[in-house]
Amino acid sequence: MEKVRLGIIGVGNMGSGHIANVLAGRCPEIEITAVADINPERLDYAESRLGSGIGRFGTAEEMLDSGMVNAAIVAVPHYFHPKYVMECFRRGIHVMCEKPAGVYTRQVKEMNEAAKTAGVVFGMMFNQRTDCLYRKMRELVKSGKYGEIRRTSWIITNWYRPQAYYDSGAWRATWSGEGGGVLLNQCPHNLDLWQWICGMPSKVHTHMYFGKWHDIEVEDDVTTFVEYPNGATGTFITSTGDAPGSNRFEITMDGAKIVADAGKLFLTELEMPEPEFTKVCKSAFGAPASTTVEVETDGKNEQHSGVLNAFAAAVLRGEPLIAGGEEGINGLTLSNAMHLSAWLGKEIELPFDDELYYRELMKRVKTSRRKENVQTVYSDTSGTYGGV
Repeated sequence: MEKVRLGIIGVGNMGSGHIANVLAGRCPEIEITAVADINPERLDYAESRLGSGIGRFGTAEEMLDSGMVNAAIVAVPHYFHPKYVMECFRRGIHVMCEKPAGVYTRQVKEMNEAAKTAGVVFGMMFNQRTDCLYRKMRELVKSGKYGEIRRTSWIITNWYRPQAYYDSGAWRATWSGEGGGVLLNQCPHNLDLWQWICGMPSKVHTHMYFGKWHDIEVEDDVTTFVEYPNGATGTFITSTGDAPGSNRFEITMDGAKIVADAGKLFLTELEMPEPEFTKVCKSAFGAPASTTVEVETDGKNEQHSGVLNAFAAAVLRGEPLIAGGEEGINGLTLSNAMHLSAWLGKEIELPFDDELYYRELMKRVKTSRRKENVQTVYSDTSGTYGGV
């Protein structure tokens, strides 16, 4: 069987998780042939798992120039995602980028422009798009059966992290190392799904707290209000300080309400769409009759291995990706707009000024502090590295 010869750039939590999936046989068309990391201990770890024949390199460039790989995963701290994706482009190497696509839209636009002429497969690790609940939600919304979206609401606060998590890496939760907090680390998947299912809003207004629940300099508590081009509105609430947290995603449409909560999907279908009902109803307190059912899905949720299998199929046979790399800018646009709204204390219209965002971010980078005496913790357990 022909296999993709995969190199991993960055053997931290994410890179280690991908190694675990491949070794467990979940990605039969992928062979990990090389790894790159600036930390020799992580190279030792990779060799202990993959065997002495693995290529081990102290820089990504050395690995990409070695001839040992024809594809790579970029799994390094956020600021470096576009840099190493473009290093792959320059060498004609297929590339899968971990989330987020980058820290600020200006650098991601440069990456996406380079992708147009790269001639390689370019994917984003949006593994939550494989979740049967969200795939079904998108199918219901896009079907046209229930009219237009009127309201969206996602409370996603089950990202709880204790202080020890933030103390486990010098780059974590710093403007200079990570470029943001819960929005840029834990929520890229949710922001991607929100826009993938509901579309992009046109206006964003955010209240944000920096280090509210932890000793960190970036955001750990966010409440956002958005407006869509058709006049619909939405809210997005997230935090790493709620215990226990919630994960409830509601979409209200002209003829139905769709709710994903506690791992289940519910559809409340109106007998008559509200825009029609309000015109014919003669009762001052009338309401459309409705029926609620739990929606059946195909039950599939292949996560990271599913994205990698689609990536391998795209490289080997030209089959579709789960998410094209160029799509990574959409969720990042939302998180950048939220930050900008909080920093400036006003509503932000999309598209916003990329240069203004960059300048505001750099103000915070200049005063950013790196942590000392960190206790780095790695996990390679499949399923535990969705939010690093």
